[in-house]
Amino acid sequence: MSHRKFEHPRHGSLGFLPRKRSSRHRGKVKAFPKDDPSKPPRLTAFLGYKAGMTHIVRDVEKPGSKLHKKETCEAVSIIETPPMVVVGVVGYIKTPHGLRTLNTIFAQHLSEEVRRRFYKNWFKSKKRAFTKHSMKCETEEGKKDIQKQLEKLKKYASVVRVLAHTQVRKIKGLKQKKAHLMEIQVNGGTIAQKVDFAYGFFEKQIPIDAVFQKDEMIDIIGVTKGKGYEGVVTRWGVTRLPRKTHRGLRKVACIGAWHPARVSYTVARAGQNGYHHRTEMNKKIYKLGKVGDESHTAMTEYDRTEKDVTPIGGFPHYGVVKDDYIMIKGGCVGPKKRVVTLRQSLLKQTSRVALEEIKLKFIDTSSKFGHGRFQTTQEKQKFYGRLKA
Repeated sequence: MSHRKFEHPRHGSLGFLPRKRSSRHRGKVKAFPKDDPSKPPRLTAFLGYKAGMTHIVRDVEKPGSKLHKKETCEAVSIIETPPMVVVGVVGYIKTPHGLRTLNTIFAQHLSEEVRRRFYKNWFKSKKRAFTKHSMKCETEEGKKDIQKQLEKLKKYASVVRVLAHTQVRKIKGLKQKKAHLMEIQVNGGTIAQKVDFAYGFFEKQIPIDAVFQKDEMIDIIGVTKGKGYEGVVTRWGVTRLPRKTHRGLRKVACIGAWHPARVSYTVARAGQNGYHHRTEMNKKIYKLGKVGDESHTAMTEYDRTEKDVTPIGGFPHYGVVKDDYIMIKGGCVGPKKRVVTLRQSLLKQTSRVALEEIKLKFIDTSSKFGHGRFQTTQEKQKFYGRLKA
């Protein structure tokens, strides 16, 4: 190309190359928050399943803004987060080449859903995973061995993470029976306190509110919705060619100069779109719903209608949210039912948006399949009256 008359920024970011299918289905935490030994031990991440979206109405608290003390309507995502079960602890040593695993200790009893994770085909297998380990844990020698390994962790490890899995059976929207297993870093306290904290949680459930609080900013890590093989116009957002173009117009006209006689990696080409691993930062938690508590319903101070957070007819392609959930502002990666990793923010949040306290006035529960005129089934029946048999 010679000099051009007008500037032309490139289409699409090169920061996300290569745009290919993700090698993992569950979002991987590539960096945990910085450790502060002066605080008590706590977990720094959690797993949830995306249920769907709805909208809320709230008052904005932002002095100086035109929206201050006015109502605003915002889109929110519901992520179902049943308690996770801790089944192991891993210790790492720092080396010049990064972290190296020192030791992994598993709990004595592992449920069937997590044992399925260690098999490609559970149905055809002998289902013998961890049977020798649990028998070893029964003996005195085995108990001594575990204590010895824990002492080794306390002495040498510099990073402690727990192995925790989701309770996928509790989620009614999923047909899957195989639990998702992940390592969650323990931050705060000395190494000995961390190891004791992790060992104390063996075979116990950890609820979502032990990791996150309302109004907190979190990061969401997951794999985006897959779109398959797509052309350059959709994939990179390049401009379509004029209508009269020979041999198609949704193309890039010039894919490079004669020399160098190769196609540069910076040129937009067709290929895989979606199903990429992404981390989305600073999503605000608007609500934490606990089972059996009023927080699980869609009632607010202003709207006392007794209704569940699930819309009429359930969340499309998901179903009913029966367990704990979190409500976050805006969208979230992946399709419905996709497992997403929730991580505490890496930075100290100081902005007004992050520190604002959210007071919900109304949560929409009208049907998300169609136009959705009614908030509850009672309201619908009242409007229609008795229908003919």
